[in-house]
Amino acid sequence: AVMKTTMLTKFESKSARVKGLAFHPVRPWICASLHNGVIQLWDYRVGTVIDRFEEHDGPVRGVDFHLHEPLIVTGGDDYKIKVWDYKLRRCLFTLLGHLDYIRTVQFHPNATQFPWILSASDDQTLRLWDFQKRSCLSVLTGHNHYVMCASFHPSEDLIVSASLDQTVRVWDTAGLRKKQLGGSGLDEGYPGMMDVNGNRGGTSAAAATALNVQAELFGTNDVVVKYVLEGHDRGVNWAAFHPTLPLLASAADDRQVKLWRMSETKAWEVDTLRGHANNVSCCLFHPKQELVVSNSEDRSIRVWDVSKRVGVQTFRREGDRFWILAAHRSQNLLAAGHDSGMIVFKLERERPASAHGPGDKLYYVRGRELFCHDYSRATGGSSGVDVPIASLRRVGQQAQTDGIGSGPRFLSYNMHNPTEGNILVCSEVDGGCYELITFSLTNAGGSVTDGKRGSCLGPGVFLGRNRFAVLDRHKREIVVKNLNNETTKRVSAPVPNVDCLYDGGASGRIILRADDRAVLFEVQSRRVIGELTAPKIKNVVWSPDGSKVALLCKYGVVIANRQLEQLCSISDTVRIKSGAWDVSPTGGTNSNLFVYTTLHHVKYCLPTGDTGTIRTLDNPIYATRVVKDSLFCLDREARSRVISIDTTEARFKLALANKKYGQVMHMVKHSRLCGRAIVAYLQSKGFPEVALHFVRDPQTRFRLALACGNIEAAMESAFSLEQQQGADGKSRDVWGELGSEALRQGNHQVVEMSYQRKKDFDRLSFLYMLTGDNEKLRKMLKISNMRNDIMGRYHNALLLGDAAERVAVLEASGNLPLAYISANLHGLDEVAERIKVAIETQEGSVEGLMEKVPVGTKKGGRLLQPPTPIVRASNWPTLEIKKTTLEDLSAADAGDEYEEESAPAAAADTGASAGAAAWDDDFGMEDAGAGIGGDDDFDLGDDDMGWGDDLDGLGDIGGDDIAPDQVDDMAAFNEISGDVGFQMPPAGRPPAGCWVANSSHAADHMAAGGASSAMQLLHRQIAASDFSNLKGSMLGCYLGSTVSLPGVPGSGSMIVPLMRNDATVHPGNDSLPRTSSTMRSLVTGVRMGYKYFQTGKFNEARNAFTEVLSQIPLTVTDNRSQANEMKEMLEICREYITAIRLKEAITAAGADPVRSTELSAYFTHCNLQPVHLLLALRSAMGTAFKHKNFIVAASFARRLLELPDMRSERNADLRMKATKVLQRSEQMARNEHTLNYKENAAFSIDCKDFVPVYTGEECVKCSYCGSVYKGSSMKGQVCATDGFCTVGVETIGLVTGK
Repeated sequence: AVMKTTMLTKFESKSARVKGLAFHPVRPWICASLHNGVIQLWDYRVGTVIDRFEEHDGPVRGVDFHLHEPLIVTGGDDYKIKVWDYKLRRCLFTLLGHLDYIRTVQFHPNATQFPWILSASDDQTLRLWDFQKRSCLSVLTGHNHYVMCASFHPSEDLIVSASLDQTVRVWDTAGLRKKQLGGSGLDEGYPGMMDVNGNRGGTSAAAATALNVQAELFGTNDVVVKYVLEGHDRGVNWAAFHPTLPLLASAADDRQVKLWRMSETKAWEVDTLRGHANNVSCCLFHPKQELVVSNSEDRSIRVWDVSKRVGVQTFRREGDRFWILAAHRSQNLLAAGHDSGMIVFKLERERPASAHGPGDKLYYVRGRELFCHDYSRATGGSSGVDVPIASLRRVGQQAQTDGIGSGPRFLSYNMHNPTEGNILVCSEVDGGCYELITFSLTNAGGSVTDGKRGSCLGPGVFLGRNRFAVLDRHKREIVVKNLNNETTKRVSAPVPNVDCLYDGGASGRIILRADDRAVLFEVQSRRVIGELTAPKIKNVVWSPDGSKVALLCKYGVVIANRQLEQLCSISDTVRIKSGAWDVSPTGGTNSNLFVYTTLHHVKYCLPTGDTGTIRTLDNPIYATRVVKDSLFCLDREARSRVISIDTTEARFKLALANKKYGQVMHMVKHSRLCGRAIVAYLQSKGFPEVALHFVRDPQTRFRLALACGNIEAAMESAFSLEQQQGADGKSRDVWGELGSEALRQGNHQVVEMSYQRKKDFDRLSFLYMLTGDNEKLRKMLKISNMRNDIMGRYHNALLLGDAAERVAVLEASGNLPLAYISANLHGLDEVAERIKVAIETQEGSVEGLMEKVPVGTKKGGRLLQPPTPIVRASNWPTLEIKKTTLEDLSAADAGDEYEEESAPAAAADTGASAGAAAWDDDFGMEDAGAGIGGDDDFDLGDDDMGWGDDLDGLGDIGGDDIAPDQVDDMAAFNEISGDVGFQMPPAGRPPAGCWVANSSHAADHMAAGGASSAMQLLHRQIAASDFSNLKGSMLGCYLGSTVSLPGVPGSGSMIVPLMRNDATVHPGNDSLPRTSSTMRSLVTGVRMGYKYFQTGKFNEARNAFTEVLSQIPLTVTDNRSQANEMKEMLEICREYITAIRLKEAITAAGADPVRSTELSAYFTHCNLQPVHLLLALRSAMGTAFKHKNFIVAASFARRLLELPDMRSERNADLRMKATKVLQRSEQMARNEHTLNYKENAAFSIDCKDFVPVYTGEECVKCSYCGSVYKGSSMKGQVCATDGFCTVGVETIGLVTGK
C-alpha cells in the first residue's frame, strides 16, 4: 500500500507558476524560472530572495547552474538562451538559433573541459552550444514533435531526450567529444567541418559555407542516435538517467512512469509504474537511494521503489499542479515546482539515531545495524572502535524500503541498569513504534534479546532499572512498562497536547513537550516539577553531572538547571542540528560548556548566555561528545568522526564569568585571543584592563586605557597616535581626552603635558594658577605676547596679579578709559597721568570716570593675587591602591581556583510516634501504622558556589617622572618635577555604617538599627506591607547583632558588634553582622511542624510553619546551596500551611458531601512528605467512599497503593482496605455528586476560596511565598498564607545572601 504522509519541507516559496528549477552545486541556493518571465535566486536555508533576473519575454521553462563558474543558463518562450553571471548580476550574452519555445537547458557535467550547453525546443530539435565561443556546435534532429526535455549523462557521452512524438531518444556524443579534444574522431566525409582551432579542411570557402548551412538545417553526424525507446501511448514529458546504473526513467501524458535498461547495443523497457491520475510532468532518480520520484498534474508527488517497482509514498497538494522536479547533486534534497511556487523537501531525516551509553560508549544505528562506538579505544586519528550489537528487523511493507524515513529515528539507553544493556529503538513507521533490545554489557555482540515491540509516539524513555515509558499515540497517555514489555501503569499527562517524551535527567522523571512548552514531570508522584517556554523542541541533552539540560529547538537553544528553571536562551537564524556538553576532566568546562552545530557552523553556548562561533563546516554533522579541543560526531552516513575545534574563547569567557582571574590572565598571556569581538566583550563585562594586555592597535589601546584609568598606557598610545596622525587633527582630541582623565585623577603633570600638546593655552594658564607655578604663568604671559593674543595677555596678567601689565594690555588694545581707571585704582600715578594726556589729546575727558567705580566697598575694585596652593609642584595626593590581578600580569596565578564550600543537607525528623487520632477514617477502618520510623530526607541540596567579590578595574595611579617633548611655543618650559608621594590616611567608619553599605539584605540593615531601610527593602523585594508578623524576627536581628560588656567601675557598658565574617581576621570596612536567625533554627522549626502535623496537632503545626515563614526573610545564607535549601523550605511551609487550612475547611464543611469531598481531593494535591500524603489520601478515600463518589474514591485508592510506603508490613491492613475500596468503586463506577475536580489536569489551589486554578486561567500570586489566587480579586490584599506580603505585586523575590 502506498503511504500518504507529510513531506519534510525545508523551504516553501509563493510565486507565479514555477517551470524550471536548479540547485546550486555548493551554496544553499536554488534558482526558479517562472511562467511570468522572472528568474528568482533563493537562499532556501534562510528563506530569502537573493536576486531576480527579468530580461526574458514570456515564460522561462529551463534553468541550470554551472558547476564551477558563477553562471546561470536559462531558456524561454522568446526562443532565447541567456547566460547570466550572478556575481555581476547581469546577462552576459544571448544564444539565438531555436525557432520555437525552449523547454530545457543544461550545462555539461564536465563544463570545465567541455563548455557545452544542451537545449531542447518545440522546434523538434536539440542543440549543443559552446558558451565560450558563443556558437552552436551541433543540431540534433530526429524527433517529429516538441522536444520536452534533454539532459546529459552524468559521466558518459550520452544525451537523453523526450518528445511528444511518444519516444525517448538516447544520443551518443562521443564523436563530438573527440572532435573537441583534437579532431581525432573527425569523419572524413565532412572535410569542411571546423576543428578545435577553427581551421577548415581542404575545401573551398563556398563549399564550407554550404556544409555549414547543411549542418544548420539537417544536423551533423558528430552526435548520433544510439537508441529510440518506444512504449508510451502519449507524449513523453520527461526522461532522466540513473546517476550510476544503466537505467532510464521516463514520464508521459499516458499517466505512466516507465523504467528502461540500456546495454552497449540495445535498450529495453523494464517495467511500468502506474498510479498517477493525470499527465506525469517530470521524474528523476534519487541521487542517493534506489528510488524514482515523479510529479504530475494530478497535484501529487509519488515515490517509487526501483527494486520492488512499487509506489511507496505519495505527497498531495490541494489546488496546485506540479510541473518540475530537481535533485541536489550531493545532499539529500529535492525540489518541486507547482502552480503557486515551489517547495524544497527531503524524503527522510538524515540525523542518525544515537544515544550515550555508560562511560565512553555511544550507541547508534547505521543502515539496519545497531553499533556500539567505544571512545576509550581510540587510536591515532580515529575516534574509537565500532562494535556491532544487533541487526534490526523491520516490520511492515513500508519499512523494507530505504530512504523514505523507515529507519530508526530515536535511541534511548537505560543508564539506570548497570547489569545489562537495554536500548529502545523508536521509528516513525506506521505512525510510530518501538523495539526493546536487551544485550550483555560484557559480551555486546553475544546474547541479544529483541522482538519486544509496541506502538508509541516519539521516543521512549527509561524511568528506572526495569521500567520505561512511552507515549500512547491515540490517548496521549504516559504508558509505563517493565522490561518484559508488560504495561504496569498508565498516567495521564498533566498538560494537554503532549506529543513527545524526553529524558528527565533523573530516575522517574520525564520531560514532556506540549505546544511550545517543556514540562518536567515526576511520574510516581504525578507532579509537575518545572516548566518553561521553548518553541519547537527537537532534542534534549543532559550534562554529564545532571545539573543542567540543553533544550535544542528548531532555531535556538534553551539551557536550564535540573529543576527546569531557565538559565539562558539563545536564538539562531539557521536550524540547530545537534549539541553536546563538554566532558573534559580538567579546565573547568565540564558541564559548563555546550557545543552545538548548525548546517554549516560549530558554535558554543555558556550557561551565562554568552555565545560564539568556533568553526565552519563543509557538511552537517551531529555532535555526540566534546573533550577539550576535539569534537566527536556522526556524519549523515552514520560514520563516527572527530574534528578539531578551538574552544579558547569559550573557556576564556567561562573563566571570566566564574571569576577565575588567574586562569583568565594565563590565557591572555599564552593564548591567541584577539579580535574586536573579544575587546568589545571585555569592555561590556567591565574588564577593559584585560583587553589592554593583548590589544596592539593604538586607538583601541587608548580607549581601553582611559576606560580602566591607566594613564601611563593611555599616554603611550597617545604618542603613537600623534606619530601616525601628525601634530594636528585628531591627535589634539586624543590629548584633550587624556588631559580630562588625568585631571580626574589629580595627575596635573600629565594634564600640563596634554594641554601643551593640544596647545590649549587658556586651560594651561588656569592649571598653573591652581598649582601655584607663577614662573610658568609668567612664561604663558610672554607666549601670549609673542602670539599677539590680547585676551590671553589680559587673562594671564589678571591671574598673576600684575596690574601694570593689565594696564599696558588695555592701553595697547585702545581701551584708554579702562586703562586709566585701572592705573588709578592700583596706584600707578605716572602711568595714569600719561594715559590722561593721551585721552585729552584725542579730545576726550577723564572727568567722572573714577566716580563710576565704587571704592572701599565690597563691590569696589581691588588687586587680585594668585592663590597659595596647598600642594605645590607635585601631583595632588592620592591613595595608593594595589593593582588588581587583572592588571598585574606578573601577579596572576594560572592555577587560581575557587574553593567550593560544602554545607551538610538538613534532615527532617518526622517523629517516632504517629498519633492518627485527628485523621478520621470515615469508613471505620483501624489505624494502620502505630509509628513512622526514621528520618525523612528532604533533598534541598545543590552545587555549592562561592560568593566571589567583584574586582574593581582600577588602574595604578601612582605618578612617574614625565619628560614631555618640547614643541613650538612651549620651548621655554622646564621639566616637570617628580612625585613627592604624600598619601591621605583612610577615614574609619562605624560598624553599623559598614553593614548597611555592604549588604542589600534586610537582616543586615535591621541589625545596624536601620528599621526604616530594612522595611523598605522587604517591601521592594517581597512586597511586605504588614510588619506586625515580622516584628519579633526584626527585633531579634537588632538585639542579636551586638553584645553588651560591663566596663570599669563607674563607667557605662560597652556595646561590641558581633560579626559573621571575622573568623580569621578583622574584616575592617567589609564587616557584616551576625544574625539571630540561622539555617539550623529554620530546619528545627520545619521539623517541629512535621512532628505536630504527624500527630494531628494542626494549630501547633501551623504556628511552627508560620514562624519559619516570618524568619526566612531575615535569615542570611552563606552559599548557593543554603539559598536553594531556604527556598525549598519556603515552598514546604506554604504547602503545609495550605494543607492545614484545607483540613480546617474540611471540618467546617462536614455536613456538605460535595464540598467536603472536593476539599479532601484538593488536600491530596498539596506537596507533602510521602508519609503525610499517605494520611491525606487515606482520609480523602474514606470521605469520597462514604459519600458514594466512587470514581474519585478509586482514584485515591490507586494513588494510595502506588505509594512506596504501602509495601511495608506495617501498612498491610491499609493496603488490604484500599484494595477493597478500589474493587468496590470499580464495580459501582459512578459519582453520586458532580465535583469541581479533574484528577488528570494540572492545577494549583486558590489559597483563599480553595478552588482549583487550572493552567491558563487568570490568577495572581504572592511574590514571597508563591500562593496562588484565582482571578484578580485578591490583588493588593495581604496574602492569607504568610500574613504580611501583598498579592499581585511583581518584585525581584526573596534575597537570601548579602
